[in-house]
Amino acid sequence: MSNFNNFEQVEMKVKAAQKMVGTATMSMDQHQLSDATDAITQARAQLEKMKALATDLDEEFLVKQEEYLAQVEQQLNEALH
Repeated sequence: MSNFNNFEQVEMKVKAAQKMVGTATMSMDQHQLSDATDAITQARAQLEKMKALATDLDEEFLVKQEEYLAQVEQQLNEALH
């Protein structure tokens, strides 16, 4: 798989986590909250994997994805506590 596809996967996983966290925090359904946590974990794993392979050209994209992911992690943490 090319790095381009891997970078697309980062973006898709972060977007999926954003949507899942939004839905879960509105409903406060335990199953949805658990799924949202899993989505964040998967997005974080993909992001960290790509950080290891990144070049200077990729850095801005990855920083932005990191910011999005940090926002949804905070949103989920606030909902859980």
